[in-house]
Amino acid sequence: MASNLILPTVAQWLAGVFENRAQSMAQPAWFVHLRLWHRPLPHRLQGHLALFAEQANALFLDKPYRQRVLILQELSSERIQVQYLALKHPEQFCGAGANSEQLQSLGWDDLDWLPGCALTLTSQGNSFVAQPEPGDRCYFQYDGKTRQVVLGFEVTSNSFHSYDRGVDPETGQSLWGALMGPYDYAKCVDFAAELPA
Repeated sequence: MASNLILPTVAQWLAGVFENRAQSMAQPAWFVHLRLWHRPLPHRLQGHLALFAEQANALFLDKPYRQRVLILQELSSERIQVQYLALKHPEQFCGAGANSEQLQSLGWDDLDWLPGCALTLTSQGNSFVAQPEPGDRCYFQYDGKTRQVVLGFEVTSNSFHSYDRGVDPETGQSLWGALMGPYDYAKCVDFAAELPA
């Protein structure tokens, strides 16, 4: 794939609604049925394409959680980075995955930088694999406590495999997320047409 096509292709593949229905039916003891939104922001953030992400239990779609913003940056002709940002007031944008009008006002001032929460993408055949740099640790605040998440994903034109898992920052013990392998999402709605020029 030509280098000038990598970033737009990654953005198009990430943009959409994803569900792991088949996986949750096959392994209900280990995988909850989730819906994941990657909604393009209607405007660029400091020149970068950005996606608003949130997820919800498929039984409680009116209660989405884990809101965050992904900034796509071209570091070089062959290196793409995804930087995760936290929302200062996530409740203000709750439900924006399904309702893009809520994202019209989202700007840089609504976001907090998350040091150590960046992934570098590499092309592997028909997919892109995103992994943290060696030694990076991604921490965030939740309920007044410091939490740690190990980030990672693989994306294709019609699927998203999430390796995200929360760990105890003191012991390193896995607490939630992809404990028994990745969450395997299939794209069910495509938002690529919403990406700004």
